[in-house]
Amino acid sequence: MFYEQRTSVPETAADLRAEYDDQLASIVDRRGLETVAERTSADRDALEALLAGESPALSLEAAAEIQALEDGEPDAETIETMACEHLLLGMTTAVLDVDAVESHLELDLDAKEIQQKIERRAPMSFEEYVRLQHVIAGRAR
Repeated sequence: MFYEQRTSVPETAADLRAEYDDQLASIVDRRGLETVAERTSADRDALEALLAGESPALSLEAAAEIQALEDGEPDAETIETMACEHLLLGMTTAVLDVDAVESHLELDLDAKEIQQKIERRAPMSFEEYVRLQHVIAGRAR
């Protein structure tokens, strides 16, 4: 599950994203496109793209809502909170501050924006989450 604490990551952020996309697509496939479209904020095109093996634009919130549809999973709010808390924990473990994360992150986000997203004071896309997790867990080795 994407919200769990990672101590290792694949070679690239794209590989990590593909891993998570596969997991989310599997949930959409099991629960049904219509059900997932009705019960989450993810748009139908994004859900169809997941099923087609693509990496659609999703918010972290939408990814958490999809994950929460799986049996035995916490609610979406808890998943999103845990995901961000694990980023913070990973930064502590890797002895990284937001400036260090910014220097390794291949996104156009400054340190302040990174901090706001991790602290959930600003919305985060699933792509941003995956890239942040890749940088943080990759430095914790």
